[in-house]
Amino acid sequence: MANIKNAAAKADLRGAIQVTVHDSATGAPLVNAAIKLYKAQTQQGAPMAECDVEEVKRWLPDEALLVTTRFTGADGAVLFSPLDAGAYIAAFDNIVPMRMGALFYQCAVVRNGCTENVCFDFAFNPEVKMTFESNCREVDQNCAFVGDKAIAEVHVDGDRDLAEGALRIVPRSPWQARNGEPHRFSAIMRRAGPQHFEAQVLFARRGRPDGAAPQGGAGTPMVRSGGPGSSLTADQLAGVSGPGSMASLGVAADFEADQRVPQPISGNVGVSLTRTETEPTEDLPLWTLIRNSTEALSFTNYLAFLDQLFCDPNVAMSDLERLRFAGKNAAVNAIKPRRALPFNDSDSYRVLKAATEAFVMVNCGVLSLPLAFNPAEDAAYLDRRDIPNGGSLADVLANEYLETVDGNTLALPYLAVIRRKLPDIPINIPASGSEADLCFGIIQERLSNPCLIELIWSYWLEEGMLVQTMNAITQRFQNLRPPSSGHGLDPLANTEIDMLRPLNNLLWGYTQDEQHRLTVVRRNYEYDHHYGVRLDGKAVQHFRPADSRSKFLEAFHHLLRLLTSFYRQDDDTTVKADAFPVLNALKEVHLILSQGAHNQFGDLPSTARIEMLMQQWLLGRPEFREFLPTRVMVAYPEPWMDRVDAMKKLQGWTDTSVMHFRSLAMFGEQLLLSIRYGNWSDIYESTQAFNWARFWRPQAQGYIHAYRAATGVDLSVDGADVATDATLPSVLLRQRLAAQQARA
Repeated sequence: MANIKNAAAKADLRGAIQVTVHDSATGAPLVNAAIKLYKAQTQQGAPMAECDVEEVKRWLPDEALLVTTRFTGADGAVLFSPLDAGAYIAAFDNIVPMRMGALFYQCAVVRNGCTENVCFDFAFNPEVKMTFESNCREVDQNCAFVGDKAIAEVHVDGDRDLAEGALRIVPRSPWQARNGEPHRFSAIMRRAGPQHFEAQVLFARRGRPDGAAPQGGAGTPMVRSGGPGSSLTADQLAGVSGPGSMASLGVAADFEADQRVPQPISGNVGVSLTRTETEPTEDLPLWTLIRNSTEALSFTNYLAFLDQLFCDPNVAMSDLERLRFAGKNAAVNAIKPRRALPFNDSDSYRVLKAATEAFVMVNCGVLSLPLAFNPAEDAAYLDRRDIPNGGSLADVLANEYLETVDGNTLALPYLAVIRRKLPDIPINIPASGSEADLCFGIIQERLSNPCLIELIWSYWLEEGMLVQTMNAITQRFQNLRPPSSGHGLDPLANTEIDMLRPLNNLLWGYTQDEQHRLTVVRRNYEYDHHYGVRLDGKAVQHFRPADSRSKFLEAFHHLLRLLTSFYRQDDDTTVKADAFPVLNALKEVHLILSQGAHNQFGDLPSTARIEMLMQQWLLGRPEFREFLPTRVMVAYPEPWMDRVDAMKKLQGWTDTSVMHFRSLAMFGEQLLLSIRYGNWSDIYESTQAFNWARFWRPQAQGYIHAYRAATGVDLSVDGADVATDATLPSVLLRQRLAAQQARA
């Protein structure tokens, strides 16, 4: 083979080997193909300086002589450099369907300053056969119309007798695999003109039908896990490939679809009206992930996680939670040693704190693997909202929605815009095993997989008296009489928690750790910084914020009123609802929210979530039934809620149920996350706003109802009162409490 001068190799005075792998018929490169490079030796164990034909014929792989394993790039090539002079064996380590038992290898001689080329060309002969269906019947191959179903059948030579898992075909969106037919894929043609089919044929590693790379092999790149220091790629999100997994060969086909000729109709014709049709948009996967991830952060899942971790390993949980349990368990074990508390007898609380932090850390990232998609439930949800499903949401997310920044990092479009504003700042990828990001630059994990938590969740639960309930209990635990009781009877006089049960030690640790928790003053200032809302009471007097989102309440409530009008139009089958006012309102709220995404925004919401989840869990303990008289027949969805309502009754606080505040917290977080992280500033067509309004209808109307129940202000009535819309919820709640006390 010809020797080609290589500047890099020559500068090092050593040589190199470049290996390329491609299909012999089409020339298409084989991407991510595993190439093992061995030092060549004779049968007697002596190093080979030249490629001896007879010795090479008798060569067998010896892992002791393995130099390294590398993987071909997008051009089907991989470079081994620098190498000492001598003979080497390059072995192809993926299956070849035509000859499953064969080992393909070539010998190459490295000379100092030169690059030796090795080429593997295989007759894969990829074939894509297109057929079409109309009304569930196959039609002529060369005749395709809009509305028909196109079917692509993909084969390579020798693929019909392969074991399951040895070869896999992954199509690009919107093509989907047909049930029970791994080589056939279909898509509905929704527009006239040129159509395109594209897929990746994946070949497993030799001896590993699942395609997995050997764990811990020297020089073997492993699949990225999405943890610190890693970046997600489009193929990884789509489940296609990653370094060390299956090799891929791209196949494609193009065809034309014609507009169907209208057919005249006659006779009696039935007519019915339906809601306005819409088309899928590429941000549907983000909204789905936000909805599923916020549900994954719910108290119900948190309770199940703690029960499985500490009490019952067989507790029932969702498939996603089961898949993520190992990651959360590993995170708990990693966090526990770093969360030592400086006081005695607090191990129970310390472990609870570490477990809660791990739960939030794993579940809050919408791009954490495995992705929080549930295809069956997600498709059913879209169907109930009358939004068409444009194919696999994971494929749409990876290939159409996420944007690539700095070459290989996938990011949400909104964050990609922010990245483009800071081109001079490098992305900081911490070293493997590093515990902190201290170097100058953009933290890659926060760019590629941000933790999506809204502080409004904490605000509404604090308005619902969750934190105050826990404070009252810890004061009584320390034998402190609450100031509100004066010289009268203490409402919690019968709170005596014995030392024989875990709650006693948990409350001890919780009380001791007060110095490390967020204060109500810090949370209050951040509520104002994010949303222009604040608490009301003696603990937060002399409020002097430096920066407030004074226009948020008015803008958000204006959006909710527009949504009410939009839903009326959308339900009227004789009217096409106008989504442009909704789009403009979304832009306004998005702008205001982004202005508050600074300073403590990155850490305080998650810290507040961790603390309040622990408060909910402590209040949900069965021991509290003994001294907090609750209403058994009220169907509270979570066990901590009746304890908060019971405390409000004992203390004479508001009689509005905490259920409404929970709804405000839950629905408000989902709505604001979809607004904050959507790229609304760069959208000018109303289709996405139309889909957004339909997608989030249960949450929007649930928030409107809960806001009226809590504050008395109905955001669904026509004729907005700007002054009322801009009134702080804490002021409205104080007015309702005063009216309640006046009636008592």
